[in-house]
Amino acid sequence: MSIKIVKKGLSDRIEDLGRYGYQALGIQPSGPMDFLSAQLANAILENDINNPVFELHFPASIFEFERAMYICISGANFVPVINEKSVALNTPIKVYPKDQLSFLQPLEGRTAYLAFKGTLDRNQQWLNSYCSFQKTLNKGDVFDIVTDHCNEIILDPTKLHLIQAVQTELFDAHAIRFIPGPAWNDLAAASIQLLMENSFSIDAKSNRMGFLLDGPAIHLSEPKQYLSSAVTRGTMQLLPNGHIIVLMADHQTIGGYANLGQIILVDLPKFAQLNNHSHFKFNIANVQTAHELYRTKQSCFKH
Repeated sequence: MSIKIVKKGLSDRIEDLGRYGYQALGIQPSGPMDFLSAQLANAILENDINNPVFELHFPASIFEFERAMYICISGANFVPVINEKSVALNTPIKVYPKDQLSFLQPLEGRTAYLAFKGTLDRNQQWLNSYCSFQKTLNKGDVFDIVTDHCNEIILDPTKLHLIQAVQTELFDAHAIRFIPGPAWNDLAAASIQLLMENSFSIDAKSNRMGFLLDGPAIHLSEPKQYLSSAVTRGTMQLLPNGHIIVLMADHQTIGGYANLGQIILVDLPKFAQLNNHSHFKFNIANVQTAHELYRTKQSCFKH
């Protein structure tokens, strides 16, 4: 069975949970921007949560299904329709040959995820991952789905707590928590106050590599050069012009800008779902709290 792209979207791609273990070679992990929603879509279909999914941005691709299969859509609400008939998010959906899935408008969120029962051929992996780097979906692309069967899938009632756990606060990102980084104490006192008391928003020039923030200019107490060091998703870098950029899924592996802090992992999905010009504030967290919150969230996928 296979899925065909009949119309190209804005910047859609295939992502699994990431290509980890190669950052020392300068290869970024990539992966879904909102990894919780990607895992949720797979869990609802009883897939491995690391199975590849389609990450969608609006306007999204139009998909045609060549065989009967089950799919699930999670994350942002782009008003999905199959053959112009509305379908629900976060539930198994059976599609039939020649059915077409399209999306009408972006109601909530930035990225949606389309999962399918089964996985892709392993020949499409590189370094043990399906993440597609800069390759986006194009009209005419066909993806063969590997699956053992197409038995009926219904929403397991035990998954309802999982849906609630993932969806809670996903589109309510008024406060984003971070752990201060090595350059935090190098900030001018007035800049620390500005950063903690003012709202920031997502600049339109943001992308999968990083979210550029609009807000008050932030400055060090005195000019300082930093040695390049390892960075990761959620690292808050201070640019020379006083703006902050938060590194995202396609981040570089090292950076030399001032490292102001690290957005805690559990807040990254809701941060990733912020649309351009959405406003939020920063709150300080500690490492212990960050670990506990992430473990609690991920434990939902183990039940």
